[in-house]
Amino acid sequence: MQSQVFLRHTPGCGTGVNRQVRHVGRASAFGNTFTRLILQSSQCGCSVSTLEASNKARRVSGRRAAARNAARAASASQKLTVAVTGATGLVGTRLVQRLAREGHNVRVLTRDVGNAKDKLRSRNTQFYGPRSWSEAVSGASGVINLAGEPISTRWTNTVKREIKRSRIETTRALVAAINACPKNRRPKVLVSTSAVGFYGTSETQTFSEASAAGNDYLAEVCREWEAQASKADVDRVVILRTGIVLAKEGGAVGKMLPVFKLFAGGPLGTGQQWCSWIHRDDLVSLYMEALTNSAFRGSYNATAPNPVRMAELCSVLGSRLGRPSWLPVPSFAISALLGAGASVVLEGQKVLPKKTLENGFEFQYSKLDPAISNILAGS
Repeated sequence: MQSQVFLRHTPGCGTGVNRQVRHVGRASAFGNTFTRLILQSSQCGCSVSTLEASNKARRVSGRRAAARNAARAASASQKLTVAVTGATGLVGTRLVQRLAREGHNVRVLTRDVGNAKDKLRSRNTQFYGPRSWSEAVSGASGVINLAGEPISTRWTNTVKREIKRSRIETTRALVAAINACPKNRRPKVLVSTSAVGFYGTSETQTFSEASAAGNDYLAEVCREWEAQASKADVDRVVILRTGIVLAKEGGAVGKMLPVFKLFAGGPLGTGQQWCSWIHRDDLVSLYMEALTNSAFRGSYNATAPNPVRMAELCSVLGSRLGRPSWLPVPSFAISALLGAGASVVLEGQKVLPKKTLENGFEFQYSKLDPAISNILAGS
């Protein structure tokens, strides 16, 4: 009995001509073993050890992917009870919809129950005011903390205090409610939001999860914010440092759309500041992954793998809208409007999701052009 195995030689190896490697196997007396493989590939520089190493790497990668898929399938079939703060915001509304659509029970922790009920009409959703947070988190599978006042506004001393209070004090109160639960009723995981402002700003540096914190106002807020979340006495605390969230209903793109439609769009300031962005759907998926995947522990960057300069963001947006993007908004005008808060849009940071990718998370929108196209299509 004979069998033939053909190995196709890849370009750039040896002569670059497809080579045929024969493996002749004679059946043994028992009819179930073969003689060893004879490789005649010296001209292309291939070796048995190289092929074995390559095959082993593929097998390991395949096993990891299979394990991730199995974990996702298991979590998808398991119905969770999830407590959520900040549920009425740009990200929270879509996250609550996703949780409810997948059959999970959602407990919305809010300061204004009436307003939250008006904005969130998903099934399997309950609402809890500030005095009921302890009841809301007790017995929950996990907690997602999205609370925080918007920062793209004029920074008066009062506003700066509220920016810090809405993040740090809310997280402190949430963690206290979690830690007060009896052990057998305590959530297993807290997923808490933070921001890439943790790293400070730079036009030249590249930041990953291993980078140190910055020393400006937003970095200080993020450090204290994360420190409060880390005090939760649960099995896992996951912190997602979020970049610029792209969505039609709000965020950077939502605010820029009306201006571009009036043919008045262009970069803010010099246009050279970095924009570390993420599509809202990817961010929601990352929250779901952090909630259900036990491999997620510690801090992760919630940004797409391909950050861009502000000028490129405006160019892509203008191109997709069929509008010019050459009219810049000068820095002094933004500073006059936002005061110290202008740093949010005039300065940026190049942030890469190194640890996020290493944990196997797959971005649906890793590049800007498809992300903008999807958003403008209205999905």
